[in-house]
Amino acid sequence: MTEEVRSNVSAPAAPETTAAVELRDVRMAFGGKVVHDGVNLSVREGEIMTLVGGSGQGKTVLLKEIIGLLRPDSGEIFVHGREVTSLSEFELQDIRREVAMVFQGSALFDSMTVADNVAYGVIERSPDMPVDQLAKIVAEKLGLVDLPGTESVMPAELSGGMKKRVALARALALDPKIILYDEPTTGLDPANVRRISALIARTRQALGVTSLMVTHDIQAVEAITDRVAMLDQGRIIAVGTLKEMEGASHPRVRQFLAGEVES
Repeated sequence: MTEEVRSNVSAPAAPETTAAVELRDVRMAFGGKVVHDGVNLSVREGEIMTLVGGSGQGKTVLLKEIIGLLRPDSGEIFVHGREVTSLSEFELQDIRREVAMVFQGSALFDSMTVADNVAYGVIERSPDMPVDQLAKIVAEKLGLVDLPGTESVMPAELSGGMKKRVALARALALDPKIILYDEPTTGLDPANVRRISALIARTRQALGVTSLMVTHDIQAVEAITDRVAMLDQGRIIAVGTLKEMEGASHPRVRQFLAGEVES
């Protein structure tokens, strides 16, 4: 069934492109629950790919495996050609310089100002960076997410949409080549969904980053996604453009597009 679905929705043959992220036969279980049962996926350099699927299918787990926060039981994960599953925690630091993750709940430090939140990763990486240079980076990244002049604001004073944008600014401060987004529009009103989607697209355009986004928001998918991959029962069952996915025969794909798959 998987191969049949792939043939129905996969993109037409294209010139060879370099994969920014590639997963090969990735398997992962927690106790007796199989989460990934042979995941195969290739994210092209510079694209925005959306990973969709029902609740509990392991979408967030997959993002954490890519960045090394979780290690699969077997299989291979490549980031810009480097296999990461066997790397030590020290060696993973090189990967995390290339790959940033924007967490679903924004994960801001409540006791820190916006500026300190954005600067946090930069300070961890370069503790001796001059204060004026650090301030310049913070101001530049806040400008990119349409939050100039908010350096002294505390997270409690921010709306949900603003918190998402600060989290994106914090990721951008590290100048990543790949950004992983975990439900970046969850809990936002339609206007903020459009704003966050536009920021993700603009980030790709301005900085050339590769984006892999977990979402259940069809509005965001329609607005910015180059290709969609659907994870179901531990495997990728379909990959293609949104138009190609709409022509899929697999019932789970059609249910998702109709808003009938629980996210």
